[in-house]
Amino acid sequence: MELIKRTLLRRLIDKGIEGRTLAAFIRDMINSFGNTEGHDLKRLEYRLRSLGWVDFELDEYTYQLIIANLETKTLDRYRMNDCRQKLAI
Repeated sequence: MELIKRTLLRRLIDKGIEGRTLAAFIRDMINSFGNTEGHDLKRLEYRLRSLGWVDFELDEYTYQLIIANLETKTLDRYRMNDCRQKLAI
């Protein structure tokens, strides 16, 4: 499960979400799932854009990584310092 989390975090960094914004994005992403009925790529992307993430384009692969991480609850235990150490950023 750790590999899925690392893959998602690396993917988000590669898409331009890094540093302090990474923790905020993950928080908004988790909250967006909790605030919508049904989950699909377009709904999550719309919700993230409404929260100000207009420069981020959510693709199917990243969306599936998000789902996998939420199902294993690895993002619930997300820690920014832990993330920096594991990804060497």
